[in-house]
Amino acid sequence: MKRITKRLLELLALLTAEAVLIALAFFLCLFVFSYMAREVFILQDKGLDTALFQYAASHRSEGMTRLMRFFSFFASADYLLVAPALLVLGMSWFHKLRWYALKVLLIAFTSTMLNQALKRLFERPRPVTAMLEQSGLSFPSGHAMIGGSFYGLLIYIIWREVQHPFWRWLWVSLLTVLLLLIGYSRIYLNVHYATDVLAGYAMGIIWLFIAILLMKKLEKMYLKLGSTDVT
Repeated sequence: MKRITKRLLELLALLTAEAVLIALAFFLCLFVFSYMAREVFILQDKGLDTALFQYAASHRSEGMTRLMRFFSFFASADYLLVAPALLVLGMSWFHKLRWYALKVLLIAFTSTMLNQALKRLFERPRPVTAMLEQSGLSFPSGHAMIGGSFYGLLIYIIWREVQHPFWRWLWVSLLTVLLLLIGYSRIYLNVHYATDVLAGYAMGIIWLFIAILLMKKLEKMYLKLGSTDVT
C-alpha cells in the first residue's frame, strides 16, 4: 500500500510540474506577443528590427540566400496547403493516430485563419527592402505563427508517441531547428521584421496550447458519448 501511495504521489508531482511548465510557457508567449506589439505599435521602436536586418546583411551571399529561400519554403502557403493534408491521410491509416490527424487538420486551418485576422487587425506593411515579392501584411509573421503551430503540434505528437529517447530527442531537435531557421529566413530575406517573427512564434504556440486543450475536451466528450451509446 505504501509503495502504491508513493508511486501516486510521484505521478502527481510529475503532472503538477508538467502543468506548471505548460502554464509558464503559455504566459511567457503571451508576454512576448504583447511586448512585441507594444514595441512596434505604441513605442514604435525599431531597434531590434534594425539590428537583425544588419546582422543578416553581414553574412549575405548567393549561397546563403538560396539556403534561406529553401528553409522559407517549409512554412510557405504552397507547402502548408499540401503537407498537412498528406500528413492527415498518412495518419488516417493508423487507428491510434486518427485523433492526431484531426488535430493536425483543425490546427493548421484555424491558425491560418487567426493569422489573417491578426494581420488585418494590426495592418503593418511589409519591409520595403524585401528580397522576395510577397503579398499581404507583416505582423505577425504567418511563416512563424502557422509554422509554429504546425511543427509545434508535430513535436507534441512525437514527444507523446515516440518511446525511444534517442529518436524522440532527434526528431524534436530537428523540427525545432527547422522552425527556428524558417523564422530567421524571413528576417534574412527582409520579408518580415524580427518583431513580426517573434510575435508569430508566440501566437502560434499560444494557439497550439489552446487548440490542444479544446481538442482534449472534445475527445473526452466523444469517448463519453461513445461509451453511453454502447451501453
